[in-house]
Amino acid sequence: MLSKSPFPGVPGPVALIVLDGHGVSPRSAAFGNAIAAARAPTLDRLFAECPHTLLKAHGVAVGMPSDADMGNSEVGHNAIGAGQVYAQGAALVAQAIESGSIWQGSGWREIIAQIRANAGNVLHLIGLLSDGNVHSHVEHLNALLRQARAEEVKRARVHVLLDGRDVRATSALDYIEPLEVLLAELSRGGMDARIASGGGRQVITMDRYEADWRMVERGWRAHVLGEGEFFPDCAAAVRALRARRPGVSDQDLPPFVIADAEGKPVGAIQDGDAVALFNFRGDRAIEISRAFEEADFDKFDRGRFPRVAYAGMLQYDGDLALPKRFLVSPPAIQNTLSEWLSRSGVAQFACSETQKFGHVTYFWNGNRSSRFPLETWQEIPGDCVPFEQRPWMKSAEIADALIAAIRGGAYRFLRCNFANGDMVGHTGDFRAAVLAVEAVDLALSRILPVIREAGGAALITADHGNADEMFEIDPETRQPCRNPDGTPRARTAHTLNPVPLILYEPGGRFALTPPPEAGLAHLAASVAQLLGLEKHADWRPGLLTPRGVA
Repeated sequence: MLSKSPFPGVPGPVALIVLDGHGVSPRSAAFGNAIAAARAPTLDRLFAECPHTLLKAHGVAVGMPSDADMGNSEVGHNAIGAGQVYAQGAALVAQAIESGSIWQGSGWREIIAQIRANAGNVLHLIGLLSDGNVHSHVEHLNALLRQARAEEVKRARVHVLLDGRDVRATSALDYIEPLEVLLAELSRGGMDARIASGGGRQVITMDRYEADWRMVERGWRAHVLGEGEFFPDCAAAVRALRARRPGVSDQDLPPFVIADAEGKPVGAIQDGDAVALFNFRGDRAIEISRAFEEADFDKFDRGRFPRVAYAGMLQYDGDLALPKRFLVSPPAIQNTLSEWLSRSGVAQFACSETQKFGHVTYFWNGNRSSRFPLETWQEIPGDCVPFEQRPWMKSAEIADALIAAIRGGAYRFLRCNFANGDMVGHTGDFRAAVLAVEAVDLALSRILPVIREAGGAALITADHGNADEMFEIDPETRQPCRNPDGTPRARTAHTLNPVPLILYEPGGRFALTPPPEAGLAHLAASVAQLLGLEKHADWRPGLLTPRGVA
């Protein structure tokens, strides 16, 4: 049982509201700041009237290897929900490769044993071909390939998922061409190594939260069955598919298969092969992992279910033990805010739409798919349409759910995520992103009066930036880069900007007094302060001070 804190809490409920993808940029709307371009009277009033500050949401503040690494929703919600900073996927994998421990682990040894069991067995590597360091890093792929060659693996096939989301929208060839050079080098050394299939990450393989299993099915058919449009090589596929849809982002390119001179796929996956998914982030890795591991899988007709040794770069869901085999152990996150509050009998409510539901539940709770006692989770089913076509997404429905939960009086702590700024920001559609910000502002205008009526308080923040920088900026001219038609070139990646923290507490009893370099991990203790409870000893300190207290 938690003890009361000498810090006075608020009498009503406490809400933590995450405005996903809402960073704070010094640049104006003319430079791609959709947040600055939006008409957002609620946020304008909050910044004018309420205590507010900036928090770090990238780099080492959220467990990434360096401050050159952007944050993302997963590590952001881990940090918020845990109140601590853990080394995250990218750092864990880099450390394991640098130390060599990955090659000694049971996951890699079992992969190699499977390949050596039969001379015809093939090593297949599937993942996002990118250095965005959000889901994967191309250097991790390169390390796997080089180690496989060092261990005399004779045949390897790479199935590439094209990014255009965490990196420049049309940068695929920047990664494909060096990979082809490496594969040619390995092949000269005695390994038959080739790219076998691919497609855009928003079209194949990388669905999450069961939003659209058709994506996974398209990936399965390309990677496993070797079904799809044939091309002689990966670069030729990308160029041809782009020519059909000028201006298309890499993330939206359809699936393709590489075929040999006889018109046969070069890398269909067969019984006895080994498959490693080299993505380290879990949300978009779970469904394809299920397709490879579940004997009674029923989400789509797999056509053929090859018996392979399958491994993830990490274990993507510890509760489900998925996948069973993995190359690097994920962080063991303990003493999260939800667990800590449940021990004190604090009833909690979590809500978002499908695209970010796992972030306020699974990632928030330290990569656990199960609830703690006294937690209620409510998922608002998302729409299966391009986000730029419906930029308001489910903001109204999330507001409805949060308002009903506050008025119901059963919950002392509530959290929600508005996905709009991130999901629409990733499309590169500036006008749609402006509308997305405005839709969330409207939702806030409905929620905050209800919190006030209940005698509560809210912490309004974000997990990382995105909609705050939507144009590519030339580093020399410091002006937006232009497409051939003169329009600004879209930026679809997260940003390195800080995120806001606004304290909405109508009683005016508290000030924000953040230490230097305050980050998302300070929010758990800040929630405890508003609840009038002691924080866990492992958490970063809270950011609030009662007014009149030095």
